Amino acid sequence: MSAVIPRAQAITNARAVLDRARARRDTDRAAGRLAPDVELILRRLERQQPRQHPTHRAAA
Repeated sequence: MSAVIPRAQAITNARAVLDRARARRDTDRAAGRLAPDVELILRRLERQQPRQHPTHRAAA
């Protein structure tokens, strides 16, 4: 067995971890469990992101 993880698999694994973390964050945010300073940071980041049409999102 090779000790090296193929690049595609590493990216897939990283995306899965990130997706789970985002889902937890979104659940906590919806329930009002985020600290006010974290909520403020998220709102600032959301305002900075360019507006994207749902059909033009990057492939996952």
